[in-house]
Amino acid sequence: MDEDATTSNSRAAETFDPDLIHAIFKLVWRRRAEKSSGGNEGIDVEPAPETSRRNRSTTANASALKVSCELLRIFVTEAIQRSAFIAEAEDATVIEPTHLERVLPQLLLDF
Repeated sequence: MDEDATTSNSRAAETFDPDLIHAIFKLVWRRRAEKSSGGNEGIDVEPAPETSRRNRSTTANASALKVSCELLRIFVTEAIQRSAFIAEAEDATVIEPTHLERVLPQLLLDF
C-alpha cells in the first residue's frame, strides 16, 4: 500500500504546475479577446443580449486546471514514447526533432 502512495506522490510531482497552465490559458484568452475585438473597431453595432457573455472574463476552476495538467502530461509522455520507438527503430540513441515530427500527425488524431 505504501508503494501505491509513493507512485501517486511521484506522479503528482511529475505533472505540470497548475499555476503555469493557468497563466498560459490566461495569455491565450487575452490574445483571443484582443484579436476578436481588434477587427470590430470600425463597426458600430448594438450587441445582442446573448452576446453579452463575450464581455465577461474567461476563468478556469481548480479541477479543470488539474484535469488539463493531467491531459498535458499524458500527451507529452505519449509523444516521447512514440518518438523513442521511432528512434529505436532507426538505432538512434537520442530522440531527434524529426522523430517527433513523424509521430505528431497520428498523435494529434489520437487525442
